[in-house]
Parts: sequence; C-alpha cells; structure tokens
Amino acid sequence: MQKVLISDKLSPAAVEIFLGRGLQVDVKPGLAPAELRDIIGAYDGLAIRSNTKVTKELLDVATHLKVVGRAGIGVDNVDLKAATARGVVVMNTPHGNAITTAEHAIAMMFALARDIPEATASTKAGKWEKNRFMGVELTGKALGLIGAGNIGSIVADRAQGLHMRVLAYDPFLSETRAVALGVEKVELDDLLARADFMTLHAPLTDATRNILSREALAKTKKGVFIINCARGGLIDEAALYEALVDGHIAGAALDVFETEPAKQSPLFALPNVVCTPHLGASTNEAQENVALQVAEQIADFLLTGAVTNAINAPSVSAEDAPRLRPYMELMHKLGAFAGQLTQAQEGVIRRIAIEYEGAAASLNHKPLTAAALAALLSPVMSGVNMVNAPITARDHGIEVAETVHDRASEYQTLVRIAVTTDRGTRAVAGTLFAGSKPRLVEIKGIPVEADFGRHMLYVTNKDKPGFIGRFGETLAKHGINIATFHLGRAAAGGDAICLVSVDEDVSEAVLNEIRGLPLVVQVTALSF
Repeated sequence: MQKVLISDKLSPAAVEIFLGRGLQVDVKPGLAPAELRDIIGAYDGLAIRSNTKVTKELLDVATHLKVVGRAGIGVDNVDLKAATARGVVVMNTPHGNAITTAEHAIAMMFALARDIPEATASTKAGKWEKNRFMGVELTGKALGLIGAGNIGSIVADRAQGLHMRVLAYDPFLSETRAVALGVEKVELDDLLARADFMTLHAPLTDATRNILSREALAKTKKGVFIINCARGGLIDEAALYEALVDGHIAGAALDVFETEPAKQSPLFALPNVVCTPHLGASTNEAQENVALQVAEQIADFLLTGAVTNAINAPSVSAEDAPRLRPYMELMHKLGAFAGQLTQAQEGVIRRIAIEYEGAAASLNHKPLTAAALAALLSPVMSGVNMVNAPITARDHGIEVAETVHDRASEYQTLVRIAVTTDRGTRAVAGTLFAGSKPRLVEIKGIPVEADFGRHMLYVTNKDKPGFIGRFGETLAKHGINIATFHLGRAAAGGDAICLVSVDEDVSEAVLNEIRGLPLVVQVTALSF
C-alpha cells in the first residue's frame, strides 16, 4: 500500500480522502527538519502547506517519494530544481484559495483608500479625528495589475464592479484574454506611470524578484497606493520605505514580506502602511478547498498516474490517464530504441522530432513527448526522467519539435521519432497492435514489423545471400536462442535490417564476432 505523509496542518477532510482512496496516511505536523529527513524515505507522497521546507537534503533521502502536493499556490518552500532532477512531481492548488486571496487584496485596497486601520485605532483611543482621515474614492481610478492569472483576473472583475479602470502587465497575457477580462494590456513602465493603485499577483521567481525595485518605484505616479498579497520579495522593502516616507507613494498594504514571519520591520512604524500576517488564503472556505484539492490530486497521481496542477511536469487528467497508458509504454520503448541506437552511433544529439498520426494525433502530447525524451536521453545522459527530460534537452541545446499530422495513416495510430546528430538523422516509428501492444513498424524508413523483446539485436547488413545462415550459426554456436526474427530492406541488394529477439543478454565478445561476419555493417544490442 502506498503511503502519504501530511507534514503541515491540513483539514481532516484531506485524511478522509486519502483513506477513502485506499492509501495509508500519517499526519505529523510540526516535525523538525532532521525528524522529517529520518522518516521521509518511507513515503510515496508528501502533502504540505508553507511550513515544511522540501529541500535538496530532504529529497536526497526521500527514496520512494513520487509527488509533493502544496495546499496553496506558492511553492517557494520547495526546491523545484532538486525535485525535478529526482523525478518528483510538484503540484499546487492554484484555484482553491484564489477567491479568498483576491478578496483580501480588495479589502486591503479599501483599507488604504479610507485609512481604516488608523481611523479604527484613533477612535478606540477615545479620539474623534474626523478631519484627519481624508480618504480617496476608488471609482474612476486606474488599478494596475502586475500578474493577471487566476487571482489577478478575479481582482480585475471585482475592481470593474467598483467602476475602476484596470491595466494589466503580464508577459503571458494574450490580447484575446485581455479583451475577455476587460482589461487594458500594457507594459510595466506604462502601468507604473498610469496606475493610481497597484496590486501584485505574480509568483516569486528569478524574473519577478524585486519587480518593484527602487528604479521601478521611482517611475510610479506620485501618490500611488501599492497592495501586495502575493509573495514577499516582489518589492524592494527598503526602497518602498523611503518612497513612503518622502510621500512619493501614498500608502502600502502588505500581506506578505521578504522574511516571514515578519516580527519587525521599519515599515511597521509608518502610519500609511497596512499590514496583515499572510492572511490572503486564511478563510475557512479556502483552507477546506485547498486541503481537498491537494488530497485528490496526490491520490489521483499515485493511483492512476493523473497529473493535475503540476509545476514541473505536463498535466494528465484522470480521464486521460488510462487512455494514455499504452501510448506511454509505446513512447518509452520507441525512445529507448532510438536512444540506444544513438548511443551506439556516438553522435551528439542536435534535434529530436516527434510526429503523431492517426489516433495519436488527438491525444495530450506533452506527457507522451516527455516519456519519449526520458527514454531516449537516458542511455546518453545520467539521471534523466519524465519530469526533467524536457528541461534536460533544453539545457543541452537539443531542439525538440512536435508535429501533429491531420492526414490518413497506413496505421490506425502512428508515432515517429527522428533523432538528428552530428552524424545524420535516423527515425523509428511504432504503433499499438490490438489497441494496447507496442509494435515497431519502421526503422530508418525501412518497413519492419516487430514486437519489442526483453533482449534484442539490431543488425544492419548488405542484402546479399549468406548473411542469415552465418548469423544464425554464430548465435547457435554460443547457445543463444532466437525468439523472433524480423527482416526489412529498402531495396533489393541494398541495405537491410535484421531485428532479432533473443532469450538472454548477448556478450560483447559475441557482438564482436557478429560484427566480423561478411556483409555485416553494424550490430547493436538493445534491451527493453
């Protein structure tokens, strides 16, 4: 039975989901890092919030771990690079607390606009400073969104209900999506110059860290209000303090800080700063939603292979997983075939092209391509898996191309993988026999119908009489039994292919003897 560890406080409903799906679950919040390292090796899944730090050191001893699920959006407490390298899928729950966080941003904006926290403190202190707290209306003001994803789009909708004009900066926002949201897509400098209020809804990455830097803050409209309910580190806090003190920025509302818990900060002393302790997702509804979602996602992955909301792997729905399973096996075997031939050729891979025809053309290709890349690159690169294969290819300068053919195929479904190295291009193609059994149908443009065997020999030879007899005699002399024998050729008298499945691994000595036979061009031992 597969085991899941919940290492942060989650709703009890998550435990019930795991148990109801037939998984064993342990709930151990508050473990020290050393304690977590001592036990993590026994678990297949890990459910966390923000307290647990999934470090490289933890992942190094998490020998059975397959998936980490974060009940929430941000995964900056997970070493994504290390998780990807180990083939651990990292998921989050981007929708479970989106409404709650968006509502908190709107609430913070109101608090800033009407000085609500300061007015509350003043009134409770027995003062009646009606003339001191002169606020501003939101109606007609320009709201600048930095990030227009799940949360940002909800904020935009709420702001439009307040009759605000919404500007949006997001490199991934298409013009079509901007029109659908009713926002004006702008560049960052334009947003900084025009926004009366700015709210951040971006993840913390190398590209977004200090996106509101000292230089960026200097470009803002004088009197702007800034709200951050996304991630600490998006704003240069020292520069923000200075801009608040000199009056260039009218006020700031911060739910997140560069260092958390934020027990002290110069910002706390400023009357025009509203602060909350990372409450963006802190509603009963949100806590329940993210707990349920992360439990369902982890359970689906462990039990069916479905991948939902993964940060470092292509998504596969629970409905698609059974349909894709035989294709995943086909892609793995085709990739392994191409990779072993490439290793034998000792060429440097420049390009990998994958073509989908027939029924394969309508599938979710990202996980299929990832499976093929992992199997193809494994013989020539260490530590490659489905999760890190696309990144590994990119980091090694390998171009990966996918082509979907909307055309009639000789086979009901067909996949072709072509590998280009500095020595040339070779391709292999395969199909599914009876809908589920992987089968080779083409090697280097030569038709060859063959099932995949555990141990195989791939031989390129001249199409002349005498080869088959000498080849068979050599195998028989060494007691190697032939299970299947497949032949193919481009043209009579030209190059031919012999693909043989044998009952055992073939030693290098026997391979060298075969290479010495007349008419033999190349011999490669394959294993699947």
